[in-house]
Amino acid sequence: MIINNTETIAIIGGAEFGPDVAESVLPKVAQVIAADGGADRALENGFSPDYVIGDLDSISDVAKAVISPERLIFVDDQDNTDFEKVLDRVDAPIIIGLGFLGGRIDHQMAVQTALVQFAHKKVILIGAHDVVFLCPPQISIGLTLGTRVSLYPMATVQVASTGLNWPTDGLTLSPDGRIGTSNHALGPVTLEPDAARCLVILPRAMFETAMTALSQAPHWPVHAK
Repeated sequence: MIINNTETIAIIGGAEFGPDVAESVLPKVAQVIAADGGADRALENGFSPDYVIGDLDSISDVAKAVISPERLIFVDDQDNTDFEKVLDRVDAPIIIGLGFLGGRIDHQMAVQTALVQFAHKKVILIGAHDVVFLCPPQISIGLTLGTRVSLYPMATVQVASTGLNWPTDGLTLSPDGRIGTSNHALGPVTLEPDAARCLVILPRAMFETAMTALSQAPHWPVHAK
């Protein structure tokens, strides 16, 4: 089953994200999809997911009793995460992920890896402190002076930039070498990575700004690396 939507959708994971995040994001999306145990997190925040996708080993019996069986999509695959299972089965212009930042660090790292694996999809994660997304081929973000901007390479990558206090032009970033965290903006920022390998991390307050910039940016091609 593939879920297609022409509007923004949300994917809910199992990590806590707080009612303020839920209230600011979920009423604005066309559909809410839970990644397995994320169904319980959605219900806790007053939202019944349109679908639950995963191997269904984390969703509680209470949630299963509330959500109709036809909305539970069982995927019998232990080679990928529930987040990957969802991304593989949904398509939308923008996908917002809640409940994937914070909580278990191994889960969060797996989600960050999935952003690279599904580079052709525009996915933005929002948590208690940050928003995270894979940098598209080019992006212009309307930031203000002093805004924290962190670039984290998931593999070797070069990122041309304007508007950063410490320019990244000509630098080679890699997870086992130079990284680009704790930079800050001098004003509007443009980024142009040479591969789909760099995460952008901004303060949570920049969520709407990041959403606008990401929606206007070009896509990476399928299987871009």
